[in-house]
Amino acid sequence: MMPGKNAPNPSHNGHPLTVKLMRAYIARRLLLFIPTLFGIMLINFVIVQAAPGGPVEQMIAKLEGLDTDITGRIGGDAGSEIQQPMMDQSSEYRGSRGLDPDLIREIEKQYGFDKPPIERFIQMMYHYLTFDFGSSFYRDISVIDLIAEKLPVSLSLGLWSTLLVYTLSIPLGIRKAVRHGSHFDVWSSTMVTICYAVPGFLLALFLIIFLAGGSYWQLFPLRGLVSDDFDTLSLAGKIADYFWHLTLPLTAMVLGSFATLTFLTKNAFLDQIARQYVMTARAKGLNERQVLYGHVFRNAMLIVIAGFPAALISILFTNSLLIEVVFSLDGLGLLGFEAAISRDYPVVFGTLYIFTLLGLIARLLGDLTYVLVDPRIDFETRDF
Repeated sequence: MMPGKNAPNPSHNGHPLTVKLMRAYIARRLLLFIPTLFGIMLINFVIVQAAPGGPVEQMIAKLEGLDTDITGRIGGDAGSEIQQPMMDQSSEYRGSRGLDPDLIREIEKQYGFDKPPIERFIQMMYHYLTFDFGSSFYRDISVIDLIAEKLPVSLSLGLWSTLLVYTLSIPLGIRKAVRHGSHFDVWSSTMVTICYAVPGFLLALFLIIFLAGGSYWQLFPLRGLVSDDFDTLSLAGKIADYFWHLTLPLTAMVLGSFATLTFLTKNAFLDQIARQYVMTARAKGLNERQVLYGHVFRNAMLIVIAGFPAALISILFTNSLLIEVVFSLDGLGLLGFEAAISRDYPVVFGTLYIFTLLGLIARLLGDLTYVLVDPRIDFETRDF
């Protein structure tokens, strides 16, 4: 017997079919991680090959400058620890004609550039699948240890920035929706737009000039996440010192980040307020607060809450880059910037791999958050 038009959908309301469909959806998304990661890494690998000034060229330049310390480090098994070369270099380097060809080949072998590009890329991806990112070219530390060392700074910036952005944006967006078209809505929209238009790094420079001893007041520290005497402070002193250092970086990040979420919250609430069920609730005698928070809030917040994982990843690994550079915060953003400048390819590609993987996971968590907020989501109709 075929179910009628009004029969309940078995994929809803916690039915076992929902769990089965959700698991299948997650499995398909996880399988898509592999080609996505492969494609992103391949594109960047090809692009990097066109960039001049790789580690072999830098080594040759230093050797031609009679850097005897570098010469002493070449040879033996020094290059055996470098597991994934990054650039397509050849023995015909600019300015290398005066060097012994055997020495040039030894340098290439040390950095792993003695293999064809496709072989190097496949070898790199093989190691990356097991989270073996090798060691930095210029630091005596593995890439994974280097990332773990810098991660707490970026996590501090990302977590607190995301928390503050959501804490400010959601109430402001709701108030703007309730008072849509009022003077408050107009002037608050103007201020939010101005904050969004000012780049975060430019705002950071203004904060340094006026509040960090640049030209006026020395109210906040200029660099670092904690003071030099942090270990000697009491618990309350450590907490105060920690947030004292975070004040200016968080201000620069939050003011440039909460505009999008504010307008998203406002538009989501305006869309729901215009729905028929809101008029029905008002007709039943419910006051505006009961209508707003008892009926509208859950539906309007669906898209806002579901975007939390992706927003956190965006703030954590994208927006914090220039802020870390400006405030000399030794996090992942500054690490990636310095690695790109110095052509430290294991660090560049290792961080890129981790950032991409976290971004894909955040996207999947965002989709799953939809289900937590609204169990009516049907995975039969979900795309990838």
